[in-house]
Amino acid sequence: MVSDEGYLLDNQQAQAGIRFRALAVLFDPSTFRHLADLGVAPGWRCWEVGAGGRGVPAWLAGRVGADGLVVATDIDTAWLGESDGPLQVRRHDVGLEGPPADGLDLVHARLVLAHVPRREQALTSMISALRPGGWLLLEEADPGLQPLLCPDEHGPAERLANRLRRGFRTLMAGRDADLALGRTLPRLLRERGLDDVAADAYFPISGPACTALEIATVEQIRERLVAGGVATAAEVEEHLDNLAAGRLPDLATSPLVSAWGRRRR
Repeated sequence: MVSDEGYLLDNQQAQAGIRFRALAVLFDPSTFRHLADLGVAPGWRCWEVGAGGRGVPAWLAGRVGADGLVVATDIDTAWLGESDGPLQVRRHDVGLEGPPADGLDLVHARLVLAHVPRREQALTSMISALRPGGWLLLEEADPGLQPLLCPDEHGPAERLANRLRRGFRTLMAGRDADLALGRTLPRLLRERGLDDVAADAYFPISGPACTALEIATVEQIRERLVAGGVATAAEVEEHLDNLAAGRLPDLATSPLVSAWGRRRR
């Protein structure tokens, strides 16, 4: 029996590590560019919300140095490792608990807020943790802006892939995930009184990491795809075979919308 409760992509499953590594390859360069542009420097105090893996927190720790602080939080810290130097690892639920630190120069969350049931509370917590003039950087996918796994839908393998992707989005929405959150981020930051708000979007459309991410995701939710009537078990296997055989070389992610703003001084 497959449970219909909780986060669809459970971080305790074995495929979570593969997904984290693929997401890092796909999106770390864009995230690091934004963080560098915001001026992360020695001595900064940062909070990485819903960190998942260690990649972004470790990058931040390298930038802030021994005199800085990086608090990396998640409801499941299994993939984060141990605290080390300026990097502090803590179990934390951003929708239920207050911020783990205050007076921060930066708060960053990537692919987190859309999956938090208490989004308003989470956003309030993140902003309240900032010092006057501190930066909030939010990054969320927006599948509605580009809903296809295969934008070039030219054959049966691509059509099957896109049907499974539509079903995956339906399953996510059924767990209260906000799949249109990305496009709203600039407005949300302005409504919360942040200054210097700006945003952009980025999405890869081909590459081995896109394939690795899709394989791990489908393997992680295959039982739910079948139970939800999205596809038969044979169709899921066919899709995985197409991926493994390289018959779907041009897979796209949803656009990752990055929005940033500064707490008023």
